[in-house]
Amino acid sequence: MKLKLDLHDIYNRGQDIDRALQAIIDEAVAKKAPLVEIIPGKGSGQLKKHVLRFLERKDIKAKYHRVEKDSKNFGRLFVHFRW
Repeated sequence: MKLKLDLHDIYNRGQDIDRALQAIIDEAVAKKAPLVEIIPGKGSGQLKKHVLRFLERKDIKAKYHRVEKDSKNFGRLFVHFRW
């Protein structure tokens, strides 16, 4: 089971982005999903940096195993969980 979050629709609303990221991480924990795909898009890279900063927060980092940047697609991140 893979969860997917596309941030294209809310790229310019910081609090909505944080809420969406928090919700998808919480959902992954609740459903014990092994993988979450986050799509910040290519753009200037600012949204991807925002997502990575969010994932580096101590309270969030404790919930997942590792983050993988897609080597074939710059605008995509994978968050892996270990259950």
